[in-house]
Amino acid sequence: MGRKKVPEYRIVVAEQKAARDGRFIEAIGHYRPREQPAVIVVDGARARAWLAKGATPTVTVRSLLKKAGVFSAPAATAVAADTVAEVAPPEKAAEQPPDQPAG
Repeated sequence: MGRKKVPEYRIVVAEQKAARDGRFIEAIGHYRPREQPAVIVVDGARARAWLAKGATPTVTVRSLLKKAGVFSAPAATAVAADTVAEVAPPEKAAEQPPDQPAG
């Protein structure tokens, strides 16, 4: 999804043996990393339903679900059905290297 230089990724539920870019069962959200702040939209109820059925998220999807507030400990807490998370960009370090004293 997306266009040149503006990526957008779908968060999908797929069979384990399906091709990476092949058929999927259900799209449960999307992720736009280039927006400031990055946008993660996830259908929390559907994500928790698939996790309860035994779906195993990839490492990347697991981190996106954690940022969206859907995936936490084994017992996921209740969150609104549609969860939109805005991820703030990392803070820039101070202009001076930490080895040099200020002044």
